[in-house]
Amino acid sequence: MPHNMLHLAVILDGNRRFAKRLMLEPWKGHEYGVEKVEKLIDWCRELQIKELTLYSFSMQNFNRPKEEFDYLMKIFREAFKKFSDDPRIAQYHMKVRIIGRYDLFPKDIADTMRKIVTKTKDHDGFILNFAMAYGGREELLDAIKSIARKVASKQLDPNAIDESTIRGSLYMDAEPDLIIRTGGEKRTSNFLPWQSIYSEWFFTDKAWPEFEKEDLVQILDEYSKRERRYGK
Repeated sequence: MPHNMLHLAVILDGNRRFAKRLMLEPWKGHEYGVEKVEKLIDWCRELQIKELTLYSFSMQNFNRPKEEFDYLMKIFREAFKKFSDDPRIAQYHMKVRIIGRYDLFPKDIADTMRKIVTKTKDHDGFILNFAMAYGGREELLDAIKSIARKVASKQLDPNAIDESTIRGSLYMDAEPDLIIRTGGEKRTSNFLPWQSIYSEWFFTDKAWPEFEKEDLVQILDEYSKRERRYGK
């Protein structure tokens, strides 16, 4: 598959372990992680990847210690405010989408994310999806509830429900071709359970802040050699 048809997703893991190795407070690693996301966007454009989905904050991350959670909110507040004026949005004609229950964030952060989504909704270039307050099971629950409401209000015949009905009720219907998880863990962690059934998974021991363009190129090269049979 040419890169200009490729949808890449990344589970951004290992920020805290990276910081600990530098003898820093664990949550300081998230700053390095944000800097690496900035670079990843450019790498994807250079490599002509068409869509990028980033697992940035899970539903389970709300259980982090208060000091770390507050620090993360500060980072998100600053990062999304800065990103809203990023010249690359116009340069790449970038469409930005936020997937997840992001209204659970402090109102000012949720409002900034919503403004970016509205600002870019008609763009048809590079697509960037941030999974924020995201959980795969939560996404499926929200989809089921949405479908149930339509059935209850007689807008939808239960016998007409099919895969496209479910897909259209998800936060995101796009399906990643390739998913990378950094940080050494080898599990999917509630990320895109519906959309990833035929995705190719790559796991790397490198913490997210250590991930480099050369690593991405190497993974893309290996991905291009895999035969994707889609269950056939």
